[in-house]
Amino acid sequence: MPDPTGTLTFVLGGARSGKSRHAEELLSAEPTPWTYIATAQALDAEMAERIAHHRARRDSRWHTVDAPLDLVDALEALPGGRPVLLDCLTLWLTNVMLAERDVEAESQRLADALASPHGRWVVVANEVGLGIVPDNALARRFRDAAGRLNQMVAARADSVVFMVAGLPMKVK
Repeated sequence: MPDPTGTLTFVLGGARSGKSRHAEELLSAEPTPWTYIATAQALDAEMAERIAHHRARRDSRWHTVDAPLDLVDALEALPGGRPVLLDCLTLWLTNVMLAERDVEAESQRLADALASPHGRWVVVANEVGLGIVPDNALARRFRDAAGRLNQMVAARADSVVFMVAGLPMKVK
């Protein structure tokens, strides 16, 4: 039975750490249908291949909503109580920056929407702040914005899981 009060689980980790697969597994215990909110855009062949790989893992129990920019609108349009997987905040942030939108305002608006989930919501993001300091201003701005967004979402989440080499570590 769907959780009427709503819960938010935040799953983050590095590239290829198993974030998406773990998030899908978390929702598999919930009643179907499940909603997958995808933020990726197939701007090149490599990204199209990544998107196809993710889609191939999901069967007919998943309903996919593409929301590369208007994520809050997509969340607000969902039927209440439906389990949701939002994958991923980092790609959404990239899209917001490339569209030259107000990153701080958009991030705050999203964090506020995630504070009141309408069912079981699982949100995926990359942890990008564990590596070297980027060598250019845009990359540093992105890393900093991603770190701030991750902090805002983690503060609102009921639970936070950090993925390392396919292994989930409960942080909160």
